[in-house]
Order: sequence, then structure tokens, then C-alpha cells
Amino acid sequence: MWDYTDKVKEHFMSPRNVGEISDADAVGEAGSLACGDQMKLMLKVDEHDVITDAKFQTFGCGSAVASASALTEMIIGKNLDEVAKITNRDIADFLGGLPAEKMHCSVMGQEALEAAIQDYRGVTGEEMDSRKNVVCECFGVTSDEIERVVRENDLKRIEDVTNYTKAGGGCRQCHGRIQEILDQFAPTEEPAVLKPAAGKLTNIQKIKLIEETFEREIRPMLKADGGDIELIDVEGDRVVVSLRGMCSSCSSSSFTLKKYIEPKLREFVSPDLYIEEVKP
Repeated sequence: MWDYTDKVKEHFMSPRNVGEISDADAVGEAGSLACGDQMKLMLKVDEHDVITDAKFQTFGCGSAVASASALTEMIIGKNLDEVAKITNRDIADFLGGLPAEKMHCSVMGQEALEAAIQDYRGVTGEEMDSRKNVVCECFGVTSDEIERVVRENDLKRIEDVTNYTKAGGGCRQCHGRIQEILDQFAPTEEPAVLKPAAGKLTNIQKIKLIEETFEREIRPMLKADGGDIELIDVEGDRVVVSLRGMCSSCSSSSFTLKKYIEPKLREFVSPDLYIEEVKP
């Protein structure tokens, strides 16, 4: 379980400025329902470019709600040029810090603010899209977004980028491109990766490899959305698991099991494995 600061808990339990501004001067959106978090930020701006009101609507975890709530408190009463300098690190610091796995929530706040400012200044969707280059197809994360969080937060590893943006937390096909971006700022050695097992495995070896695959390949993605997985039993090629946290009640849990977790086990443990879920 993550260790949240009192301020994060406060902004989650009693969020500020939740709601909608029907005649908003600017609207910015970030995230997507597909990846589990989405934020809509609405602003009222006076003739001096000062934000007089800000409200948000957020779908996501407690850190997402807290980040959005904190952001509105940080920007109301300030000039657009001033708030344009706010980074995701500023949002996290305002909350007294966020767990590494939840830093993507502060990034979502920064991106929603940036989108709202662009909306107010008349930057069209086509102009914004022309500057974007999607690196992570699973979560729609662009090279611009990855480069910014790497630069502003001094990230060194692919795992760090996943924590801040979710990029690389799905099929992993974008890991090479993420590493290229990391190398532009701070060249590092390629991270160690699990290698598929070879030959016939004993049941003990199989269980050990399954647990290692969970820890390295699967848990980081599940924990990014407040979930987890527990190995219940292994009978031959049958792997029995139980999803925990948010994943246990997620409507797409069966899709996650069959289209993400099972292929990972077949890739890194044995091609004959199949997965079954038991409810806690």
C-alpha cells in the first residue's frame, strides 16, 4: 500500500473546486478513460489574463483527484503567464509529495493546465497534434510528453517514465523508443530484462519464474491503477490467480488477464501456460 501525505488525503477526501463552469473561457483535458485516469479543467479568465475561477472533473484514483484539487488552488488568482510555468513537480510538492507510482497524476494536472492555456490562446487541436509523436500506443503518450517529464524530473529508467506517464506499462513494445529518449538526456546501460525459460521446468522453478514475471513485468502496470495480483496455485500449466485492489472490481479484468497477463507468462515462463481467476 502506498504512503500518502496528510495533504493528499485531505484533498482527496475534501477536494476543492469540483464541478463545472458552464461559460468557461478555457477548457483543457488530459489523460483518457482507456488508461484509467482523465481530467477536465475549466477556467474563467478576466481581461488581465488572471484566472478568477477554476473547476475540475476527474475520473481516477485518489492521487488524481488530489492533484486536480491542488492545481485549482495553485492557479486561482494568478496570471496565465505565471501558471504556465507550473510543472508536475510543483503540484506534487504542493501536496507534500506523491508515491513514485502515482506521479503520472501530477503530470496529468500539468497537461490539463497546458491544454486549457492553449485553448484560451486559440491554439487549435490540429496545431497541437502536429507537434505530437505517439511513442506508447497503449496509453497514447507522445515523445514530447516523455521528453518533458524526463527533463523536468531527471528520470533515468524506463520504470521511472512508466510511473510518471504510464508509457511502457502495457505491451512494452515502446521500451526501445523510451530508452532512446532517456539516452538523449543521460545515456545509461540497457536495463536488465527477464529472459524466457528454456527446457522443462519443475513446479518449483515454474512458480519462481511466475512470481518473478509478476514482479518485473505485471505488478508495475497494475499498481499504477491501484491494483495488484496474487498467485494462488499452479497445477501443471494451469495458473490460478486473484486480482486485488481496483483490479478486482474492474469490468475489464478478464481482458487484462487474457490479453496482457497470460501472454506475459507464456513469453517469460512457458508457452503452454493458461491463466484462471478466482475471486477473493
